[in-house]
Amino acid sequence: MTRFRNSVRVRCVLGLAALLAVCVPSGAAQAAPASCQGADIPVTGVVSATMHGTLCVPAGGTADTVMVLVPGGTYNHTYWDFPYQPETYNFRQAMNGAGYATFVVDRLGTGASSRPPSILVTASVQAGAVHQVIQALRGGRIGGTDFRKVILGGHSLGSLISVIETGTYNDADAVVLTGITHRIVAQNLVDIFTSSLYPAALDPAFAGKTYDPGYLTTRPGTRGTDFYAPATTDPAVLATDEDTKDVFSAAEAADGLGVAALLPYSRQIQHPVLLAVGDQDRFFCDSLAGNCASAATLKAQEDPYFGSAACLHTYVQPGAGHDLNLATNTVPYQRAVRDWADTFVGTGPEPVTPPAKACV
Repeated sequence: MTRFRNSVRVRCVLGLAALLAVCVPSGAAQAAPASCQGADIPVTGVVSATMHGTLCVPAGGTADTVMVLVPGGTYNHTYWDFPYQPETYNFRQAMNGAGYATFVVDRLGTGASSRPPSILVTASVQAGAVHQVIQALRGGRIGGTDFRKVILGGHSLGSLISVIETGTYNDADAVVLTGITHRIVAQNLVDIFTSSLYPAALDPAFAGKTYDPGYLTTRPGTRGTDFYAPATTDPAVLATDEDTKDVFSAAEAADGLGVAALLPYSRQIQHPVLLAVGDQDRFFCDSLAGNCASAATLKAQEDPYFGSAACLHTYVQPGAGHDLNLATNTVPYQRAVRDWADTFVGTGPEPVTPPAKACV
């Protein structure tokens, strides 16, 4: 009798396992990885240099829309292509999983891109380089694909560069701006320049790499306070961030803030814009004024800085600091970007017609 009962139990377990194998949707399996390749794009202008980037195409090898992603100051491509727990923190991977190709760049002076004299590396020069990257992607000169549609995305300084690029050339179909608003918390911005930033040549991480004095980075141990909010910080993320930090030029910050934030150059943008911040961003969210209290309050503040063609949409991630990508609750923000991109651009070859009330 005991042998019979054990046999029944085994058959039941095997049957249940088979049933679960049939019922679990295929999407629950591990998604196939994107196909990625590096590229060095020759750029000309005030400086002749190469801008390095990595093109990743979703599994299957084809895509009609590419996101060009520009990191912020003291970051390189790693901000968008984060190596720690990529299923949570890797924005590039999330967008590839949603059907979008990505081209994550290293700004001039960072990562695998050329390093011109820092005085020549302004936000406007960076914008000109990004423009040439977009043209190369549209022309099939990167990866052999003529991308029909381009979404330009930036973070912090990368967003300021994206504003200048799009306001000048309007060659992206849509723009994602993260980690900026037009309300600068001046005291905190002064604090990071006077307390946290110093010449990269003085930092042990860049020893022997001959950075000129105009290239700046963060002092060890300061990134947590400046870029994160305590409630949404994973210590392992912060440690990886410190290990992969990079530089920016003082000249980038000068015209980035002066042109993109203060003019405001953003009114020149003629394509849809999504502006996303964490409500604990200490540089662009004023807790007393409450400008980042909700997407609605942020939109009310930002609307005057954009024309009607921008069809401005805003997103606020509760509890997140300046680095939206690296907050523990980053996934809803990734989803918001994907949903907005699907609404205004889409992954397919044909233009997308947004709903009638999409720009209200």
